[in-house]
Amino acid sequence: MTSRLIRGLGAAVLAVGLMAGCAALNPTAPSLYTLTPGTVAESGLPPVSWQLLVEPPAASAGIDTPRIAVTRSATALDYFAGVSWADRAPNMVQGLIVQSFEDSRRIVSVGRDSAGLRSDFLLKTELRDFQAEFTNPSAAVPDRVRVRLSAKLVAMPNRTIEAGETFDAVVPVRGSDFTDVIAAFNTALGQVEGALVDWTLRRGEAVFRAEAGRAGAMGAR
Repeated sequence: MTSRLIRGLGAAVLAVGLMAGCAALNPTAPSLYTLTPGTVAESGLPPVSWQLLVEPPAASAGIDTPRIAVTRSATALDYFAGVSWADRAPNMVQGLIVQSFEDSRRIVSVGRDSAGLRSDFLLKTELRDFQAEFTNPSAAVPDRVRVRLSAKLVAMPNRTIEAGETFDAVVPVRGSDFTDVIAAFNTALGQVEGALVDWTLRRGEAVFRAEAGRAGAMGAR
């Protein structure tokens, strides 16, 4: 009974500590955060047979870090104290993009470019914005999160750029806890990832079919 009581008290202390750490925008204890993959809203996406590799997004030095960025003006970048992403932001986003493609159930073969697999397309991206923002610099809490990702679909093995697009989401922070900021990051990145998956599958399938048609026409001559 004594050992069970000690374990129970230990769990209670740990739970209280975690809740205290998440309750403030500048928690004193370091905490790690991650996000979830985005979902594709359009159910009519075509299933594709081609293969895709995803590069880690390029990013400026201010974003290419595990630290969670926040801005009070267009020319100043800061970070929340005592908290960070579980990985550098580009690596985390790369993994979530791959998961979003897998969860769409429209593509059989997708993976990180580091896997060294053969692919029909390479998805190159740049993470241009990934921060919480204050529209009122004197406010106590940031009021929105912005995520902006540019993408290029590259046909392999010739590495020709077949299409390009930029995806942008701005999501309000609905609360005063730090977990509300993380929730806004999650929603914003999820919207961008969902749109990216939709665009990539549609554009890639159009290019793939066009190339197959040209190859068939050449073979018939």
